[in-house]
Amino acid sequence: MSSSTDRGRRLLPLLPNHPLGRSAVTCKYRCGDACAHEAPNTSGNAYFGDVVGEVVRRRGLLKAGAVLAVAGAGVGLVGAGSAAAKPEVERDADLGGGRRRDGLNFAAVAPNTEDRVVTPEGYDQGVVLRWGDPVVPGAPAFDFDRQTAAAQAKQFGYNCDFLGLVPVGRHDEWVLVANHEYTSEEFLFKNWDADNPTREQTEIAWAAHGLSVVRVERDRRSGKLVPKLDRRYNRRITATSEFKVTGPAAGSKLLKTSADPTGTKVLGTLNNCAGGVTPWGTILSGEENFNQYFANAGSVTDPVTKARLARYGLSGAASTRKWERFDKRFDVAQEPNEVNRFGWVVEIDPLDPDSTPVKHTALGRFKHEGANVIIARDGRVVAYMGDDERFDYMYKFVSDEKYKPGNSKHAREHNKKLLDKGTLYVARFTGDSPVAEIDGSGKLPADGEFDGTGEWIPLASGTRSFVPGFTAEEVYVFTRLAADAVGPTKMDRPEDVEPNPRNRRVYAALTNNTDRGKAGKEGATEPNPRLNNRHGHVLELEERRGDNTATSFSWKLLLVCGDPTSPDTYFGGYDKTQVSPISCPDNVAFDNQGNLWISTDGNALKSNDGLFAVPVEGPYRGRVKQFLTVPKGAETCGPVIEDDFVLVAVQHPGEVDGASAANPLSHWPDGGTSQPRPSVVAVWKKDKGRICG
Repeated sequence: MSSSTDRGRRLLPLLPNHPLGRSAVTCKYRCGDACAHEAPNTSGNAYFGDVVGEVVRRRGLLKAGAVLAVAGAGVGLVGAGSAAAKPEVERDADLGGGRRRDGLNFAAVAPNTEDRVVTPEGYDQGVVLRWGDPVVPGAPAFDFDRQTAAAQAKQFGYNCDFLGLVPVGRHDEWVLVANHEYTSEEFLFKNWDADNPTREQTEIAWAAHGLSVVRVERDRRSGKLVPKLDRRYNRRITATSEFKVTGPAAGSKLLKTSADPTGTKVLGTLNNCAGGVTPWGTILSGEENFNQYFANAGSVTDPVTKARLARYGLSGAASTRKWERFDKRFDVAQEPNEVNRFGWVVEIDPLDPDSTPVKHTALGRFKHEGANVIIARDGRVVAYMGDDERFDYMYKFVSDEKYKPGNSKHAREHNKKLLDKGTLYVARFTGDSPVAEIDGSGKLPADGEFDGTGEWIPLASGTRSFVPGFTAEEVYVFTRLAADAVGPTKMDRPEDVEPNPRNRRVYAALTNNTDRGKAGKEGATEPNPRLNNRHGHVLELEERRGDNTATSFSWKLLLVCGDPTSPDTYFGGYDKTQVSPISCPDNVAFDNQGNLWISTDGNALKSNDGLFAVPVEGPYRGRVKQFLTVPKGAETCGPVIEDDFVLVAVQHPGEVDGASAANPLSHWPDGGTSQPRPSVVAVWKKDKGRICG
């Protein structure tokens, strides 16, 4: 660390002493209490990182000792009664010597538990869309106490997550696409009876799922992002909208149902979490915790089917929402293949409202957090994906055909088929340090970094399976089981996995895994180095020779998250007294400088979730700065980082223990005595300047 970056340093604000955490109701409705059940990956595949590879990047004992000395020195800075320091941090300076500034010229926001969106000094904010706002022309105004399914089908859905912008018209006009991951029925209805939901309540929930497509414009005078009731582009996609199944498993007997004997037409998309914007202007959206919507898996007796259902987290009798009472397709006993029609990456064309969305079977079926695409140097496209489950895997897909540049109809139609033919891979990571040095405490190994090499193991390509005992169709439909058979690395909830367009490296948010090291569970590994991993980490992957189609890579952990005063955290080697605390990374995005932006979900540091920025290059690499926090009980989702503004989705505000629609403990964003409403928020500089640069 050069002396020029050490001058004038002050401690960032420390954590307030307030209880906070993911509420029971959020866990119940978002993922079906996944963490309260055994992780569905019970495979016994060995951790291949236990085989010590060639040490290719050892940094020496001196550096490791210096980093640990900083960590150790920090422990004494905070105690149970420590006062928070003033929220102040150095501004970027011209470091000289041709070294690039990171452009993150804002004072870090202090951790807090306020019931509002908190942004840095000098920034404005505004709500763009709230649950229930009209989307389709003719939609009625939102009325919480008089909701109907017909109205919700025309209004902005519930619990917005991923956000994507596709340019249209002038440079300050876009089509905004928002995922609506799930519904929290106790917050939708004051009269909710979990044992006796009504059909109308169920149909409202169906309509509140899916996606919203809305044209938005930026007001140049105020800086606000304004939605428009546009008849050309605006539409709602719900749990009952028609989807087309494409790719090598389309028409498979594993996807056929009594309502769809062709196995090519599915009604609806569920639990849409993260996603991505493709180079050809479409939206990819991942179906994540779909298992919780299906009932009566416990009644299945066939051992093969039972094992397949269990690997995807299906068990028991009635579902939480009881949808099976109103549509038999949600009853596994009556429609055993319906559940196989969820868990895919779906593609939406926001510029063609008459198009039918598709489900891409070539990208495999698992709990998709999302999918993000980069064009390889040879013109093929590569999609990176994470399976958001404890001890599950990271994947990528490489297309057979090449991307065609341009916005002509011919080029777009060609590109929209690129994700239907190619090769699906799963990742195996190897650490480069002796096993004894990875003791589960988070202590850095002797070379000063958690790092190593890895390989992409092929699973299937077209009609060809690379997994013994599995047909290609079985690989695509039961991807988790096929992957188990080839020995990939079990990861700590790999969520958003995105390539950085500036450096072509890939960044993965690994949210947490408190089961790591428990009795009968896998212990610490170099890519997942902490037992009882409450705070998660961020992995940086570089494909061989910068070729995103390569089958080998190197990797390192950029961040080991948590309280920077704790010795088990790591911030890219940066001075830990000058970083913001960060816990439970979830979604990632990039700005025009290539800086990594991270949103969090389930902050285990007793503070509200937030959005953070961190440089990945140069002397500021690893310096985490908190840009905003969301209201109490909420999760930070979405993030879109444009030159002039930032967008975040504020999901499940007010979901804290003891709260409900009958007893709201948050009134964000409308204030007064209003119900909390999941919303999209824009943040911009008051002087209309650039966010980064």
